[in-house]
Amino acid sequence: MKNKKAINKPRLLLLIFIFAAVAVGALFYLNIGGIRVRLTADSEAEIPIQTTDSNILIVYFTAAENSDVDAISSASVTVVDGVAKGNVRAVADMIHEYTGGDLYSIQTSVRYPGNGNKLIDYASEEQNNDARPELTSHIESFEQYDVVFIGYPTWWYDLPQVMYSFFDEYDFSGKTIIPFNSANGSQFSGTIGTIQQLEPEAKVITDGLSVHQNRVSGAQSEVEDWIKRLGF
Repeated sequence: MKNKKAINKPRLLLLIFIFAAVAVGALFYLNIGGIRVRLTADSEAEIPIQTTDSNILIVYFTAAENSDVDAISSASVTVVDGVAKGNVRAVADMIHEYTGGDLYSIQTSVRYPGNGNKLIDYASEEQNNDARPELTSHIESFEQYDVVFIGYPTWWYDLPQVMYSFFDEYDFSGKTIIPFNSANGSQFSGTIGTIQQLEPEAKVITDGLSVHQNRVSGAQSEVEDWIKRLGF
């Protein structure tokens, strides 16, 4: 019994530390499966929204921030500087670094499967049903933005259905839309043309950036070169 208590005590102290940190809203790191993951008591603190008077907005959708589990091992999640995050979010953060634009995460009531194969099947079902997932986050003062970077994964050679909900909600007339995405070989697959059809009164930049999901963590220079090419 004495040895058993000696073994369990550190684990008990770790649990006490975690619960105490959550109770005070602390930010800390935890190694899970060899990945140093940043944790926070308030998930909203990890989901950015626009906070300045910038005229540049960086909108993105990632299943990792709309998932039914913490899918750190999913192909849609990468680790950048020791922090696990959705692939598209990682690229959005890089764009933010070089443009200073406001970040905005598209949130939906749908809890997407964390498992990659189940997510693929779910995405196919959504497309077959031409679903319009409910948006649970909304952009304040959308009219202040002249340039909107829009990021998303490519699912079954198309936009995720939640992106159709997003374009249904906002009027992009007179704005410049700059697409970016993360994909596994399919790149944009005609989705830029789809955006042009959905927002005919906007200027849609066809020189978008598609980053392969296996290269996201090291895409900093690729993003920087693209931003410079766009003239920012």
